[in-house]
Amino acid sequence: MEPGALDRFDDEPKLEALIEMMVLAASADGDFSVEERRRLEHNVLTLTSERVDVAKCHTILARLEKRLGEEGREQRLAAVKLALGDQASRKVALDLALQVMAADGILRTSERELILETAEALEIDRGEAADMVIAVMNARSDAGA
Repeated sequence: MEPGALDRFDDEPKLEALIEMMVLAASADGDFSVEERRRLEHNVLTLTSERVDVAKCHTILARLEKRLGEEGREQRLAAVKLALGDQASRKVALDLALQVMAADGILRTSERELILETAEALEIDRGEAADMVIAVMNARSDAGA
């Protein structure tokens, strides 16, 4: 994804839903690792052309992590789907989530389960989701990460 790619997500609820999808991904294995947090913050800063600064990003992350703890994954996935609306936006959200999950170089069983759960919740074909996983992992390998 290119810098500024999230500029079309200029309404706050939709942008927050994209960020929440990445939080859900990062917390899938019960360990929001340093690498995953860095990737998430990098995605937010880069893809919003730093319209969302580090301080605002931390505030949003804290709010979203609290909400996840209070409401649970299933309820938050449904809310994200509703906020994102169209399928193209939901695919962007899944792609960003995959990048965060792959940040530490390992896709754990819990993360794979989340990918399938997320694809289903966002009404994205499982085969297409699997292709997206392969593309993210290949891009990661090609980058030498």
